[in-house]
Parts: sequence; C-alpha cells; structure tokens
Amino acid sequence: MIRVGLVGFGLSGRHLQAPFFLTHPDFELRSIVTSQELPLPRFQGVHRLSQWEDLLSDPEIDLVSICSPSSTHKEYAIKALQAGKHVLVEKPVAANPTDVEEMFDTARKCGKVLSVFHNRRFDSDFLTVKRVIKSGILGEILSYEAHFDRYKPELNPKAWKEAPDPTNGILYDLGAHLVDQAITLFGLPERFSGSVYTQRENSSVDDAFHLNLQMGKVQVFLRSSLLVKDQGPKYIIHGSKGSFTKYGMDVQEDHLVKGMLPVDSEFGFEPKDNRAYLRTQIHGLEIEGRIDTERGSWYHFFSALAASINGPSEPLIKFEQMHKQLEILNAVKNV
Repeated sequence: MIRVGLVGFGLSGRHLQAPFFLTHPDFELRSIVTSQELPLPRFQGVHRLSQWEDLLSDPEIDLVSICSPSSTHKEYAIKALQAGKHVLVEKPVAANPTDVEEMFDTARKCGKVLSVFHNRRFDSDFLTVKRVIKSGILGEILSYEAHFDRYKPELNPKAWKEAPDPTNGILYDLGAHLVDQAITLFGLPERFSGSVYTQRENSSVDDAFHLNLQMGKVQVFLRSSLLVKDQGPKYIIHGSKGSFTKYGMDVQEDHLVKGMLPVDSEFGFEPKDNRAYLRTQIHGLEIEGRIDTERGSWYHFFSALAASINGPSEPLIKFEQMHKQLEILNAVKNV
C-alpha cells in the first residue's frame, strides 16, 4: 500500500486525483494540505494539514502528489525527493528543460520515482486514436492534428493562474498535454515551431497557441484557444489509406467534478454524440462509418504509477519525454 500526501485541494487535487487515491487498491490517501475543510464522508479519516512541509517529516507518507501552483512544482518536488518521498507532480512539471534535468537527477540520486500527471494519455478519444493508428487501417500516418479548445472569455478567478509567471498560460497548461500525446504516439520530434497569443482583454498570460512538429514523415499540428465558441473536431488524422476525425471531449473530468467515482459503472464512457468517423480503403473496398470510442481510464495512469513505485516496472513518464516537452514549450513561449 502506497501512502499518499496530497498538496493542494483545487480542481486537480480534489477532483482529478483524490478520487483515484481513495478507490485504487494500491494507494491510501493519508493527508491533504489545504486551508479548506475536507468534505465528509468521502474524506473520512484523511488528515488535513496546513503546512506542506509536515508531509516531508511524516514517515507514514510514501508519495507526495504536488497539485500546488505551477511556480512551486520544482521546489516542492526536489524537497520531497530529498526527504525520501516518491513524487507525482501536476503538469507543467517545470518552467524549462534545465529544471527538468535537476528534478530527474535528484530523483535518480535519491532512488525515488518522479512522475508527472499526464493523465490525458488515458483519455477516451486519445485511446481511440491510438487504437486506430495501431490497427494500420489508415496506412502510413502523414498528418496528425489535435485541438484542445475551450470558450472561457472571462479571466480565471484563481489569481495565480493569471499571474505573468513563465509556467502560467494555456501553452504550459493545455499545450503540455497535446505535446505529450504527440510524443507518446510518434516519439521525439526532429523539428518544431510555433506561436503563442494573448487574445482576451486584460489578460496577462497567453490564451492561444499553435505548434507544428516534424516527426519523421508525420506533420503534427497542435492548436488551442480559450475563445472558440463553436468547436470543431478534436482530432484529424490522415494516412496513406484513409482518414479519421473525432469530435467531442473526454468526459472523465466532468464526471469527477460531478461527484462520480472512477469505479462507477458509467464512469469514463463518452456520449454517442461524441462522434468518431473513419474513411479508408481495404483491398480496393471503400469503407466509411462511425467508430465507438474507448472507455476513458485515468485509473490506468495510477496503476502504472503504483507499478513503477512497487517495482520492477519502468516509469510511464520518462525523462526524455519531459525534457523535450519543456524544450518545445519554453522555446515557443520565449520566441
């Protein structure tokens, strides 16, 4: 049993991580650092702490999960590793590749696991994309386009998210997920370019971006904006034999915010309106139709995390992936 101390009780800590630590058999949620009262009965028996440093001296804590503001990630992660704890850190893992090197070097020297919360490797739509590409039904993949658009014209009520910090803004927030998914599919890119924009009035952080990655023969286009009222496809993929288009978003975050648990029977299933279309050719036969999406399963992220801590499994999140991700994000943000 991996005993967990959670730092932060906002969207990520309370809704996106705590339900998994409460329901996964390999974890026990022991303590949460927050100024809020913990809602009962769900958090019955979980200790509430006011200072995150209290986790570091607690021998009953094996894993520290950091869901505090992005600017604290490096400092908190290194201190927790040096205190002999395994660490899960919310994305973005850090501000730049040098920080990533320091964090992973510390983990290696301390003999501890450092992981990053890239839960969206297990989104329903992305799992469907992986299945379709792996099947070979599209032939050789030539073009991959992914969007993570929202419509949020108002500034974020959380002041720290609107502060002009290098780790704030949509590029480091949603861009981290899109880059991670692309690297998961196609490996490390050979070349990249991109731009960031600030479109909302009075915003101090970027709220739109586009990235172009070259991955062998695959041209990768990643897009995101907070001012997209009428959203188009989430994924558009073209191969030598066919094309794939996916509409709609994974529903796990929505389910968790509404109070569902990962073990609930309906959890992670997208509505039928979230369409996935395939058009391809097999032995001269033209095929066109809809594809059912996979069940979303962030639960598998936590299973992989437990396996890497308990050994001997390799970590799901690898240094080379995080280093390249921050190289891309940092370079584009500072053009």
